[in-house]
Amino acid sequence: MKSASLSQKAYSFLMFLAVSVLAGLLISGLAVPFAALLGGGGKMAVSALDDIPADLETPAQHQRSEVFMADGSLLATFYDENRVYVPLSEISENMQTAQIAIEDHRFFEHGAIDFQGFGRAALKTLTGDTQGASTLTQQYVKMVRIEMAVAANDEEALRKADEVTIERKIIEARYAMALEERLTKDEILERYLNIAYYGDGAYGVQAAAKHFFNVDAKDLTLGQSAMLAGLVQNPVALNPVRNTDKAMDRRDVVLNQMVKWGMTTEETAEETKAEQTFDPSKVQRTARGCVSSPYPFLCDYVKRTLVSDAMPSMGKDEQERTNYLNRGGLQIHTLIDPVAQASAEAAVAAQVSPTDPVLANTTLIQPSTGLITAMAQSRPVMGTDAAAGETFYNYNVSSDMGGAEGYQAGSTFKPFTLASALNQGMTPQKEYNAPATMQFRGQTFRDCTGTFKFNQDYEPQNQGRNPYGNISMMVAAQKSVNTYFVQLIRDTGICASIDMAKAAGVKLSDGKDLRTMQRYPSFVLGTADVTPLSMAEAYATFANRGIHCDPIILKSVETKDGTEVQVPSANCKQAIPEAVADGVNYILRSVALQGTGRPAALRDGRDEAGKTGTTNNAVAVWYAGYTPEMAGVAMITIDKVNPYFKNHSKSLTGIRVKGGRLDGSGGGDAGKIWKAAMKSALADKPKTKFTAPTKTILEGVKVNVPSVRGMSLSEAKATLEAAGFSTAKRYVFSERAREGAFLGIEPSKTAAKFSTIYLRISKGKEPEPEPVGTPSASAAPATTPSAQPTGR
Repeated sequence: MKSASLSQKAYSFLMFLAVSVLAGLLISGLAVPFAALLGGGGKMAVSALDDIPADLETPAQHQRSEVFMADGSLLATFYDENRVYVPLSEISENMQTAQIAIEDHRFFEHGAIDFQGFGRAALKTLTGDTQGASTLTQQYVKMVRIEMAVAANDEEALRKADEVTIERKIIEARYAMALEERLTKDEILERYLNIAYYGDGAYGVQAAAKHFFNVDAKDLTLGQSAMLAGLVQNPVALNPVRNTDKAMDRRDVVLNQMVKWGMTTEETAEETKAEQTFDPSKVQRTARGCVSSPYPFLCDYVKRTLVSDAMPSMGKDEQERTNYLNRGGLQIHTLIDPVAQASAEAAVAAQVSPTDPVLANTTLIQPSTGLITAMAQSRPVMGTDAAAGETFYNYNVSSDMGGAEGYQAGSTFKPFTLASALNQGMTPQKEYNAPATMQFRGQTFRDCTGTFKFNQDYEPQNQGRNPYGNISMMVAAQKSVNTYFVQLIRDTGICASIDMAKAAGVKLSDGKDLRTMQRYPSFVLGTADVTPLSMAEAYATFANRGIHCDPIILKSVETKDGTEVQVPSANCKQAIPEAVADGVNYILRSVALQGTGRPAALRDGRDEAGKTGTTNNAVAVWYAGYTPEMAGVAMITIDKVNPYFKNHSKSLTGIRVKGGRLDGSGGGDAGKIWKAAMKSALADKPKTKFTAPTKTILEGVKVNVPSVRGMSLSEAKATLEAAGFSTAKRYVFSERAREGAFLGIEPSKTAAKFSTIYLRISKGKEPEPEPVGTPSASAAPATTPSAQPTGR
């Protein structure tokens, strides 16, 4: 054992001697000739020397990036290394002196290599105390090489930067010499103090000062500085959070060194040693990533936006953009309104708890800018404890942005067919007969290439199987009449509705083109799987008079030196004609105030519009509504994977949640969330009015009605419908025509394009009136109650 110890000492000394001589010869330019005298290890070092550049690339040090909400409050911090770079002028003299005292007390006196230090270390090595002789500059070079290897994910470079070899020492010496020709001593010290790892996740003196003492680096006391300076030697073993006594002992060593080199007095050092420099209970943890954010899913949407293809300014691919986010020291400012966000979270939480067997969410968008104002869900905690209602899914967005899946939006899709109809010249008075149920097998529809006959059984029914008879578009929207709207999409074209939805901003959750649904008449009833965010985006387009803005959440991204990094634009542009959007707003305003949206109506004196949505069997319910200042959607849907639905019907109706028992309606269930969230978001907003629709939208364009003179009833009907008109029978008394005879049409000259033309059919002669005062034979006594049931 003794022999082995002597051998190790001899090896250490010889290695040190070789490095010392080579380093000295490097300075005089004689390295290569002398190296020829060395053995294999030295030859390898000299060979490697030829490949070493004369200068060391010193990239910007990794720094943490911070994300802020609109009011300047912190949303999240991202980093690989928790570091905030500060200039030397913002680092206390105590800290600078303490670090020099313990690492390289002659730093300002020697060059890149300290030959006096080499000699001292050599003598120590001979006595069995193996010591390094690296200057502070050489240590900085080593730290830079390690950081560069980490940044490049280069394991081989990382190994070489930290291995105990002559070659590494030669490389560090040569780089150190180059650095000291290019940088001043103060510049090197500044970089050293910012790159050094101080343990417990704190990189650089500013992050360490905040982490361990909650002070800035410029305010570090002598005791605090001595403790931090001592940690660099072994930041893991000396971590004061886990090994407070060892860290304090190391602090005292630093103070002793400062006394030894005349950097402080013995009296001051002893007073400092008596202080309680560090209290583990007061350590300040810097939250990392979105899990610790106050709004983790909104934060996650910000992060995914930053590393997405929408941000080429951050890098050429996702990995490069992620590295920039985690290492670039970026200041990221979002447009998130924390007040609106908190209110949206509260609105959802008041109705549905994280452990309820349903999911609820809401998204709000500012129509004029595309700004995502708030995004909340009933499972607000990011985590793996599903039993506690934790999740990693953002239920408002598509799967590529962290979402789980899409959801059918029900009748909230009807406005896109409304817009298509108005765009083609139909008016809010367009009529159809809307029975309780209606079979569409064999009827002719239009896709994106032409007409096609629908050869499947398809018999939609109205809510409650209610028959409505002849009703207008206005009434059909207010009552959300399914049989009316399937007829409307039949006559206006499925593709026209799809393209209107696309123009507004609707996207399928799986990323496919909406036109994949061009042969599904049920598109108008909301059978497409979409996300709440894209529906809020679409309704914001109506609110903005047809100007579509991409949803945005980033205001600006800046580097530490203030350089702007380009962020995505909202790309606001006219996507739907103004007049058409105004017409939709006019119709949906009546839905909010007089129709199915009444339970959700704000009724605060401002103009508002909206549409309810309920899917088959009330698997999901929606309310999508807006004012000129704000648009938003709210949704409640069953959680398909929840064990509750193994033994219960997959329907929301009757389920008891935090806010009470659900009734399975968009206005009543989802509307409560929407109303609460919107009220807060609109609290300080003006009460702007919608623009009134044009006369053309309300009354249509007058066109000539085809002549049907001499035609039979069926021929007249076909002729009128071929010209784009709807037809309806109107029975009238006639003194000349027999009962059932076709009498002609009304109007017969001109009418609004696509309006209803009435086919007049004879009811025969009008019966003689009953003599005044003569009771009807079938009349019941006045005291007899009605035998017919009443309803509503």
